[in-house]
Amino acid sequence: MKRRKFMFLVGLATASGGIAIACADNQVADTADTTSPAGTPAATTTASGPLENEIVIYSGRNEKLVGELIQQFEQETGAKVQVRYGDTAELAATILEEGANSPADVFFAQDAGALGALQQAGRAAQLPDSLLNQVASRYRSPEGRWTGITGRVRTVDYNTNLVKPEELPTSIFGFTDPKWKGRIGWAPTNGSFQAFVTALRVSQGDEKAREWLKGIQANNPRTYPNNASILQALSRGEVGVGFVNHYYLEQLKQENPQVPVEHHFTNDVGSLVNVAGVAILDTTKRPNISQRFVEFMLNENAQNYFATRTYEYPLAAGGTPKGDLRPLNEIERQTPDINLSNLSDLEATLQMLQETKAV
Repeated sequence: MKRRKFMFLVGLATASGGIAIACADNQVADTADTTSPAGTPAATTTASGPLENEIVIYSGRNEKLVGELIQQFEQETGAKVQVRYGDTAELAATILEEGANSPADVFFAQDAGALGALQQAGRAAQLPDSLLNQVASRYRSPEGRWTGITGRVRTVDYNTNLVKPEELPTSIFGFTDPKWKGRIGWAPTNGSFQAFVTALRVSQGDEKAREWLKGIQANNPRTYPNNASILQALSRGEVGVGFVNHYYLEQLKQENPQVPVEHHFTNDVGSLVNVAGVAILDTTKRPNISQRFVEFMLNENAQNYFATRTYEYPLAAGGTPKGDLRPLNEIERQTPDINLSNLSDLEATLQMLQETKAV
């Protein structure tokens, strides 16, 4: 993705009445926090350059989600950490605009598409094998320019009082069947949904993706602003099924263990595993502390934090998801192995959503 593509996305995100893009709506965290610091102070320098006991992080993951972990990193290393929080797409656009003058050392993104965009622009540095090898190859850049930290699985959640498990199709395309008319909830303006449509385009081609969107539209789906509201609608019985990320149900069950909603996994891209991940910028002058930050996010403590606090899938070797979530290796056997860097092509996805009147 060229710089103009990210600026196109940011324009859509910020325009009045525009489409919300590339911003997942994790209840605990993944929206831009307007109370977080908006600017990033300039890095301290010495005669030999920026100090390696300082690091500047641009984080598309919200402070409420990762702030505690970053504080732990600061305490463990003694490094002074400066964080700029914001929307993932806007921060990626900022990095591209800043060019060689960017003060950022690390970009912590909430989706692989943004990381892929920086890689394609030549702004992501090569990561050492010692970091890359901690994560399965399908959850990191094939070129070694970024790595996933946690996984997020797309699911079709369903109300168990309204839908029987045997009714659920094994393919996401099964929901274009007229029997699902008026029973579907979706959030087409949501970033995680748009990443799924991009994956659908990448794996099946534009015509099949367009066909799916039109088929769902023909079934008169109920439209919601985000994943959390779909789960609430499912719990109330407003819809029978909803297209969401897996962790919303896990969060809801902490509040209401008796909620009549369960996960359904399809045998195709309908159960896409996307990632939140990190890249070190090519312009960093602090590679050692930057690599240590990536290592910290992949260590057992941080991986357990994500598993138990946000219910995401830990991606570092040996990480275990919380509760009775389906193991990743089972999901991997059922879903296509997509180069997640290719999810950067959101512009064409947004155009397709507009053409099919999904947004």
